[in-house]
Amino acid sequence: MLLHRIVLILVAGFWGLGLACAPGLAHEVPGAAQASAAPASKPARKPRAQLGIDAAFAPDGSLWWVGLDGDNQLTLRSAPPAQGTAGWQWSAPRVLATGTDPISADGENHPKLLFGPNALVLIAYTMPLPAFHTGWVRMLRSTDGGQSFSAPFTVHADQQPITHRFESIGLDARGQLHAVWIDSRDAELAPRERGRSRYRGAAIYTARSDDGGATFGPDTKVADHSCECCRIALTRGNDGQLHALWRHVFEPDVRDHAFATLGTQPTPAVRASFDDWHIKGCPHHGPGLAPASDGGFHATWFGIRQEGGQAVPGIRYGRLQPDGSPVADSVRRVPDERAEHADVAAFGQRVAVVWRSTDGMTTALKAWLSADGGQHFQVRTLAQAVGDNDHPRLAQRGEHLVVVWRTQKEVQVHDIPW
Repeated sequence: MLLHRIVLILVAGFWGLGLACAPGLAHEVPGAAQASAAPASKPARKPRAQLGIDAAFAPDGSLWWVGLDGDNQLTLRSAPPAQGTAGWQWSAPRVLATGTDPISADGENHPKLLFGPNALVLIAYTMPLPAFHTGWVRMLRSTDGGQSFSAPFTVHADQQPITHRFESIGLDARGQLHAVWIDSRDAELAPRERGRSRYRGAAIYTARSDDGGATFGPDTKVADHSCECCRIALTRGNDGQLHALWRHVFEPDVRDHAFATLGTQPTPAVRASFDDWHIKGCPHHGPGLAPASDGGFHATWFGIRQEGGQAVPGIRYGRLQPDGSPVADSVRRVPDERAEHADVAAFGQRVAVVWRSTDGMTTALKAWLSADGGQHFQVRTLAQAVGDNDHPRLAQRGEHLVVVWRTQKEVQVHDIPW
């Protein structure tokens, strides 16, 4: 995978991405490139802090976030609904008992936080295993509104020391809990050539729980040939079902996106983007997905595609049909050449796309806002920061939408300025 990162950095530099992609890539294996390049007489640089968090509104309107503290302990903080100019006042950090689990908390593979009915609170995370790029999906479960949590447990039935990572979790309208992750069991079993599996990428797997995470059913394959290290976007549609969007490896080496509906049995994967980006490596840059009022979806993703005879990199926004296929002529690039790691959310005709944009020194948090269902947008700059920072996360409670952004100094919350 380190070779894949080097390939991506070279491709990014060639196409003019330069430093815009570097911060996001460095979060995958903090300090790896610097350590390998350092002379033997010099110590490797200290790994970057894992700043990846997740944020969600609780049923009472309070805002919670989960992530690692400076000692790499999983912590939970909350704030009551903001009043006037006081803003969000965070509680003292609460350390959660995770035993000896190491925890992944980088931008693409951060802990997840989910509120459910009947005082259910769920936290999921990847526990890295000793071998490179291996892990298990673990979960903490609370049935008293987060006052106490269970000991961590493994979500999937497969217990091999292989890739089970980049998890997402969600509840459908019937209250069924779905966990979905990237899994390498099929690649491990495939024939090998020159020491490498002939299987393209990894696979998407899911497991369903009918009792709020107390037990899970069997591991079920959603699709073969996913990208190996990009986050999976998961959202509940207007039909009440959960829908997933992920970067896929189409033959022979095209890293576009695929869509499927998770239910009793997942639907066959549908191609959702057609950038036709040929790259033999993982871009570490997953998509975003939100339901549209017409029954389809709003989607964001990163890719390189041909536009006017040139290969143009960038974050793109597009509309998807209810089955995940793209809406004709809906794709456009956000107006920022340095945009990376976008998220999207919607309510009625309002659509918000947020991203970070860096020049290598200063990072800006930006939003692209629409009041007409994504036909027209306006750009807003919400904040700036110096130093490392997480990807922006959108948290939603009805029509109330905020973006939560962790920097080296603090966790910021910004109301979307409609």
